Amino acid sequence: MITTLYILSLISLAVYTFFKYQYELQMMQLNSYMNDRYFKWLKKDILSSNRMVEYIAFAAITLLLFLSFDVIAFSTCTLLFAFLSFRFFKSKPKKPLVFTKRATRLFVTMILLAIILLLTIKLLGIGKRVLIISWLGLLAGSFIWISIANLLVRPIENYIKNWYYKDAQRILREMPNLKIIGITGSYGKTSTKHFLHRVLSEQYNVLMTPGSYNTTMGVVLTIREKLKPTHQIFIVEMGAKKLGDIKEICDLVHPSIGILTAVGEAHLETFKSLENIKKTKFELIDALPNDGIAVLNNDYELIRNNKKTFQAAAEFYASSDNGAANYMNDVQYTASGSSFTAVLNHGRKIKLETKLLGIHNLTNMLASVIVAKHLGIEDENIRYAVSKIRPVEHRLEVKHNRSGVTVIDDAFNSNPMGAKMALDVLKAIEGKRKIIITPGMIELGAKQYDYNKIFGAQIANACDYVILVGKTITQPIFDGLKEAKYNEKNIFVAHNLNDATKHLNGMMRQGDVLLYENDLPDTYEQIN
Repeated sequence: MITTLYILSLISLAVYTFFKYQYELQMMQLNSYMNDRYFKWLKKDILSSNRMVEYIAFAAITLLLFLSFDVIAFSTCTLLFAFLSFRFFKSKPKKPLVFTKRATRLFVTMILLAIILLLTIKLLGIGKRVLIISWLGLLAGSFIWISIANLLVRPIENYIKNWYYKDAQRILREMPNLKIIGITGSYGKTSTKHFLHRVLSEQYNVLMTPGSYNTTMGVVLTIREKLKPTHQIFIVEMGAKKLGDIKEICDLVHPSIGILTAVGEAHLETFKSLENIKKTKFELIDALPNDGIAVLNNDYELIRNNKKTFQAAAEFYASSDNGAANYMNDVQYTASGSSFTAVLNHGRKIKLETKLLGIHNLTNMLASVIVAKHLGIEDENIRYAVSKIRPVEHRLEVKHNRSGVTVIDDAFNSNPMGAKMALDVLKAIEGKRKIIITPGMIELGAKQYDYNKIFGAQIANACDYVILVGKTITQPIFDGLKEAKYNEKNIFVAHNLNDATKHLNGMMRQGDVLLYENDLPDTYEQIN
């Protein structure tokens, strides 16, 4: 009987190891396969409720084995780890693990390390109890093993990365007439990319980097898998977490047109300072050739006050007549979208209508119009394309559900400027009650508390009911609401998004307007 229970316990441990290692791999993937970023996340997650349940289970089974209660220990091990495996199986992460070739190599390396260790223990003739205890130790230190595995495969990954990079360079060299447009900014770059792609597609065969493929390797992947000889324009979104990231992409693609949508306090946690953010974003503008075009958002002080002499011709644009050569006026919002007049080069006007909402969306649209005119797109074609553009998914996307509730989905990301714009849109839409669900803003470094507190005060001025997701992480918003003397009876603090949704379903009424502002990534799911 003990042998059967022992085998069952090993099977349950093997299944749980598979799910546990998948989880650690997912977190490493979300942290860009960087051990330093992974350990920074781990410092917050190490005492999470999920890990505490695991540690208690490990300790209980180890104690039973030390006390020689083999039958009870093996039975407990089988049932407990079968249950924990089921929990992993039923969980639905917001951004699931993608088994790319790199992820697969890392996962196989982790499994091989575990097998080698356990086989070594077995070959040494150590008893069943020690093998189980060693396996539990292996699971408790899973974060160590994935870090070691990540170091072991790094030389292989560097070799592969270098080969892919050179192959992408070769492909670009074979397309000398390809027009390359770079887009970067603290916010708005993804929306601008989509808007520009739609407008330019009226006349050209255009490729853009898909999704959030805004790193060097994301661009390399796009070039190698999607860029065809028939493409005339390649729009490259350029993201960054540190100095030099955008320069690295520019050194690969050599853009001739660059759009800088914003310079603000996003990803301060990794950039450390606004000056570093500014320098990094301007790496795109600095990389443009003498005959290139720099399109810059004059609404942002750090751009407006950096009007140095560029190699490329500079085209400044703005949401209003603030001194930029290109700006908007006659902005109007309707139930179906917005309309505005694009004023180009201090005089030429194009009246535009769009399904988009929010002044920042319209400003991003204006940047796209400026580039389109430089590339010879006719006004009528621009009007048509702009009228057909729909909001980028989860970025101020307005939906109407069957219950008569208007939903503003701004869940993709949140920053101080974007969050305020979302509240402005919420206020502008007619409805019985204005409701917000939010976990607040993250990755703002030392200023995270202050910006979220200000956000709380802004919410107090815009919303009739507030649902905060995560007690600890939303404390600054709560403090801002309280300071604004907001009625605490109209605030609900949910443990997680599921808890918030259950509460929401019990209170929503026809005619309500609901704003989803930001959605925590999985790396924050258990630590809020």
